[in-house]
Amino acid sequence: MNAPLHASSLPAPAPAAPEILGDYWPGIQIYYPPVKYAPSLGIYEDLGQAALRFKKHAWNTTAHTLLFDLEDGCRQKAESRELLRRELPNLPRKREVQIAVRINPFRTEEYEKDLAMVRDLSDHFDAVMLAKAGEAYGAPEIRDLSAVLVGLNHRITIQPIIEHPKSLKIAPELMQYATVKHVVFGIHDFSKAMGIHITPRNWTEELKFYLHDILFEARIAGKGVIGGVETLIGQSAMPESFVEPDDVRRWLDLHGDEESRVVYRHACEEASLGLSGKQVIHPSHIHPCKVAFTPSPSEIKTKIAILKAAVEADALLGGAIKFQGEMLDPPMFGKALQTLLRAHALHALSAADTDFAMEVLKRLPAQVVRENWPYGVIL
Repeated sequence: MNAPLHASSLPAPAPAAPEILGDYWPGIQIYYPPVKYAPSLGIYEDLGQAALRFKKHAWNTTAHTLLFDLEDGCRQKAESRELLRRELPNLPRKREVQIAVRINPFRTEEYEKDLAMVRDLSDHFDAVMLAKAGEAYGAPEIRDLSAVLVGLNHRITIQPIIEHPKSLKIAPELMQYATVKHVVFGIHDFSKAMGIHITPRNWTEELKFYLHDILFEARIAGKGVIGGVETLIGQSAMPESFVEPDDVRRWLDLHGDEESRVVYRHACEEASLGLSGKQVIHPSHIHPCKVAFTPSPSEIKTKIAILKAAVEADALLGGAIKFQGEMLDPPMFGKALQTLLRAHALHALSAADTDFAMEVLKRLPAQVVRENWPYGVIL
């Protein structure tokens, strides 16, 4: 019988751990317009005003990904690129915050200008998000962009945005490239192309068929899917001290507005489907979506207890145990392990608990690991 594991007393992870676990997920991505319209002034910011806002908000974001938008949400494109050239090199880097940029559609005039900026700042980007991926030239768009980015910085990944049925039809081809770790479901352009009238409160139901199609293809390819961006903006901002589901729901019931409750509900639905991220447009969306996507401390504790019990019973690969009045078998143990790995991918798993997850992984055959977690590299 295998010896029991203890999350608090395991050795440091082997050097191969990052490869086995895969890269960190994009998580909650906040759209950040480099130069934006200032409603209070009735004009667009100048570079000085935009730089001050950059230092105040971009430097201090709590999102998993800071996403600079140079496409549909950006009117002042030339000024925005200039701002990034000036300010991005000075942005303090944090391990838990990725830097991404959404560039314009392939081989357009603005695309070439965006790509020139990416070349100049390649050391400062983690991901390039390609708008309207595959609509004009198909999967070769990703091939050509990959060739450029790999020559600049091998760490940069591509996140194609599926915004048209043409792109959905070739989704497996878009996902075949090693530079693609996650794809984005661009719900608003996609619904427009399909002639579907979606609503801010029910779009998850109205586009469910297409989202499930993307998830199916992504799972086969071992890629993640980033969910839709919300348009509802309320007045409430949830305190970041609320991380347990009961506390979150209590706050939403007592202090949250309808918009916050809808955004949280959508994020919970997307997280339950296994999505690897979600896009938001307002800072007040960040924390509700983070707690929806990230396993809570109590959930992590429960999943560790399940896996310990499975190891003690030598049931990881076959057998069943009774745990808190429920009969559990290997598929349930796999789901418990997925919860820990998901928490790690979202920077929410302690070093000791990560070591524990690694020890469980080492007890499983490579094929079983791939079944449970296709996002890493099996050595």
